[in-house]
Amino acid sequence: MAVALLLAVAGCAGGGAPVTPAPSRAAAPCASKVVQGELPEWARAGFSPDAAPHHVFSSRGDMVAVLFGYPLASPPRPGRGNKILWVSRLPVVPSDPLRIEARLEGAGTPVRTKVSGGPGPSGIDLPRAGCWRLDLSWSSHTDSIDLEYVAPA
Repeated sequence: MAVALLLAVAGCAGGGAPVTPAPSRAAAPCASKVVQGELPEWARAGFSPDAAPHHVFSSRGDMVAVLFGYPLASPPRPGRGNKILWVSRLPVVPSDPLRIEARLEGAGTPVRTKVSGGPGPSGIDLPRAGCWRLDLSWSSHTDSIDLEYVAPA
């Protein structure tokens, strides 16, 4: 039991190159953690003072994904999309899109999409449940974020 606990704790430590899990093991949890609470001051525009939405910070902290469709699901649940509000901490060129290149477990064939007009409201559907690494590029900035998509119950 102690060995299992040590392995579980080591799997949550993050850092290093992504590891492809063995077929008999469950995939490691996403490195980016979902937080429910107050947004940083730079991301609060349009929210009431007591708002406590689910959100995830990018690796560098330059982008926050506010998850209105929490939990994100693949395939999307009927009548409820995978709604994400992208908020950039850095200056944005209004006409530049937010480009997203997503890879399941951080490897493999990418799924590419974009949010026209740059960071803002979007619906991001991905083809399978699991932890997706999203490489983000917008207005000459880059960052990455891990988002977990679950299989709908």
